[in-house]
Amino acid sequence: MSAATRITVRGDSPYDVVVGTGVLAELPTLFRPGVSTVAVIHPETLPEISRPVCEAIAAAGHEVVALPVPDGEQAKTVEVAARLWSELGRHGVTRSDAVVGVGGGATTDLAGFVAGTWLRGVQVVLVPTTLLAMVDAAVGGKNGIDTPEGKNLVGTFLPPAGVLCELSTLDGMPPDDYRAGLAEVIKGGFIADPEILRLIEADPEGATRPGGPHTRELIERKIRVKADVVGADLREAGLREILNYGHTLAHAIERDEHYRIRHGEAVAIGMVYAAELSRLAGRADLVARTRSVLTSVGLPVSYRADAWPRLRDHMRLDKKNRGAKQRFVVLDGLAEPGRLEGPPEELLEAAYKEISA
Repeated sequence: MSAATRITVRGDSPYDVVVGTGVLAELPTLFRPGVSTVAVIHPETLPEISRPVCEAIAAAGHEVVALPVPDGEQAKTVEVAARLWSELGRHGVTRSDAVVGVGGGATTDLAGFVAGTWLRGVQVVLVPTTLLAMVDAAVGGKNGIDTPEGKNLVGTFLPPAGVLCELSTLDGMPPDDYRAGLAEVIKGGFIADPEILRLIEADPEGATRPGGPHTRELIERKIRVKADVVGADLREAGLREILNYGHTLAHAIERDEHYRIRHGEAVAIGMVYAAELSRLAGRADLVARTRSVLTSVGLPVSYRADAWPRLRDHMRLDKKNRGAKQRFVVLDGLAEPGRLEGPPEELLEAAYKEISA
């Protein structure tokens, strides 16, 4: 057991992100007073992870209702959400009760969305069990589900009552999934905290496994990056847009792949594209470093040459767009994110040619 680190996400509804090993007993302390029933939403394929969570909640005197959902992105549908609403009603979950989301980013997204829409909002506590969910999806209060037209197009802003990152859950992650989660960590290095990049570049092999010498520091640094941003801008009115660095193309690739590609792999490709856009637009030239750090941990840096027309259509539905004007997060320098608004089509296509395989 390690001492827990508490990282506070500030703002109108502040909350703590608890990070450590052997910290599940702290989960009930994250509930606000008055909770009776707790609905635990978890992937149906991960009972060994959800069971100790349910036991910790029950040991604190709460009634626990376990609600299994499909794995991954298949859970983020209106149909699954509707079934969960029915279950919450059937079990009498009231506005003073709580929802807990246990699992990867898709599950925590779904749990936050269901909690934010049930009775116009009940408290949610998130227990991310993957690297991607710990450093990104579970922190920030943005929750969403998918539609046939795109990813996360229907959603809510609901800050959780707390987030608990039990680091031991990472030990059983498939190596490719863990590696994909590093893309979001690396993104934090480029937009805000270059020390993240230095740690990974000094020991790429160590960065690709949960028990690496800098695992906890990398996770905590990336959580702090996100906490600082979302604490200042919950609803993506301005500053929070920088967290979408690399995501405009990434979300288009995910849709092109029918969500069969890992989110982090798509983000890695998207960051190379954003770096190329930055360079071609006369901003910062961080292409070589972007390619180097991503390839050093085994992440992809290119995509199919023939996909551009489809990707371009998907990108027109990006959430950062304003009317017909496309908006991209680019870099004006290391840890200096900026915006590129309404770039010409030839610039967008030229950047894609640089990353096409």
